Amino acid sequence: MKSWIVLGASLAALAVMFGAFGAHGLKSKVTPEDLAIFETGVRYHMYHALGLILIGILGFHFNSEVIQLPAVLLSVGILIFSGSLYILVLTGLRWMGAITPIGGLALIAGWVLLAFRLIKS
Repeated sequence: MKSWIVLGASLAALAVMFGAFGAHGLKSKVTPEDLAIFETGVRYHMYHALGLILIGILGFHFNSEVIQLPAVLLSVGILIFSGSLYILVLTGLRWMGAITPIGGLALIAGWVLLAFRLIKS
């Protein structure tokens, strides 16, 4: 359980770094639309990093089988959703936007599965 809290805290710190980079390093280098895309990636990155911390805390109160897969799905979702948005803006590879919804589905699946497993436990 502690490992999910550590991962969540580390990802939250990374989200702050990406946010600062976007606000200070990218603001004058990309279009306002691309900056908004980057900020969306940062926002969802932070939300779900905090979610991982929450899941880690829940793991002290529920069987680890309840929280393991939802935590993995949130982690993969952050990587694919936010990562694809970061790459899209930083490299100009617009096709990366096509894989962003896969990350979104992983995030949704993680939360739905967590709710379902908590109800069942």
